[in-house]
Amino acid sequence: MTPKTQTNTRDVVSPPSRHALYDAHRYSPAIRANGLLFVSGQVGSRADGSPEPDLDEQVRLAFRNLNAILAEAGLSFDDVIDVTVFMVDPHTHFERAWAVAAEFWGQAPYPTATAIGVTWLSGFQFEIKVIAKLPE
Repeated sequence: MTPKTQTNTRDVVSPPSRHALYDAHRYSPAIRANGLLFVSGQVGSRADGSPEPDLDEQVRLAFRNLNAILAEAGLSFDDVIDVTVFMVDPHTHFERAWAVAAEFWGQAPYPTATAIGVTWLSGFQFEIKVIAKLPE
């Protein structure tokens, strides 16, 4: 059997100001594939990778980081078709975080959404990952 040759065909999308977490944890901000944009989980990190301590501002910064990636791909949140949100202690923080998220969510029809409670997000309280549809 002939070994499969590995080629890197990832079409990576990076915002103009990459934050430190991408390099520190070796992941791409987003990848275009098959007419879709797959965006890695975005947290409310400052440029140096540290968490924004205030929950409301952390959620806002996560959305700003997400929107910077979407904009780099020529998209906006209106192009998002699927959302997954991860939250530490959602029983305590969900309503507050979701109220802030509404500032960025846009109008109906809304994307599909899944919220998952987790015990750890490397010092963060909120993370959002999305899939968006690229223009044809």
